[in-house]
Amino acid sequence: MAKNLQGKRVAILATIGVEQVELTEPKKGLERAGATAEVISPESGKIRAWDLKEWGSEIPVDKTVSEANPDDYDALLLPGGVMNPDKLRTNNNAVKFVRHFVETSKPIAAICHGPWTLIEAGGVRGKRMTSWPSLRTDLSNAGAEWVDEQVITDRGLVTSRKPDDIPAFIDKMTEEFAEGRHTQARTAERR
Repeated sequence: MAKNLQGKRVAILATIGVEQVELTEPKKGLERAGATAEVISPESGKIRAWDLKEWGSEIPVDKTVSEANPDDYDALLLPGGVMNPDKLRTNNNAVKFVRHFVETSKPIAAICHGPWTLIEAGGVRGKRMTSWPSLRTDLSNAGAEWVDEQVITDRGLVTSRKPDDIPAFIDKMTEEFAEGRHTQARTAERR
């Protein structure tokens, strides 16, 4: 059963090429649990999503990353897709936005290639994580312990591998976002 996220605000950081289902399904899950989920992007207006093997829908952007104040959000969702995090990790404002959540120990959920932006923001060292398999070396080189499991939770960081993992990802993300900030001293939870 989903935890109550009433009153929680979640930032979903995404840009052109975001994997559609990795944004839309977790967003619906957050909203069903009572959260306000806003799409934050370097672009204004709409961003074009990638739908598994071809271009997908246009997704409305609620605020640009330069307009959004990370202090206004309780948690962060980083959907994947190859293009999306590759663009975000080279955008200084996007990296700074993510770094705020890392430095303030606010919960973060990242799926598929989403951890690329976390690497750039210095948010993976010492964490147990999973991702799309091609990120294994990148995460290991950045100091994370990479494992091939459906969903991993470590001190408020929730990671999953791919669209097939979305139901488990939503459950753990909702749980961690309901718990709120996590201290570094907290022992890692593993699933």
